[in-house]
Amino acid sequence: MAKRCDICGKGPIYGNNVSHANNRSRRRWEPNLQKVRAVVSGTPTRIKACTNCIKSGRVIKAA
Repeated sequence: MAKRCDICGKGPIYGNNVSHANNRSRRRWEPNLQKVRAVVSGTPTRIKACTNCIKSGRVIKAA
């Protein structure tokens, strides 16, 4: 499953876990994606949208 928002294209970002001893290991931050029924080009379909798009009104929910 691709961790990418279907509306804005937001995906995971990468960085380091840094311990108290300054050891570094790679990690990733996942976007908060939700499966939502939305109206896309006039038909209701199930998409993955980040919560930022849902809250800002970029997703038109299906009835």
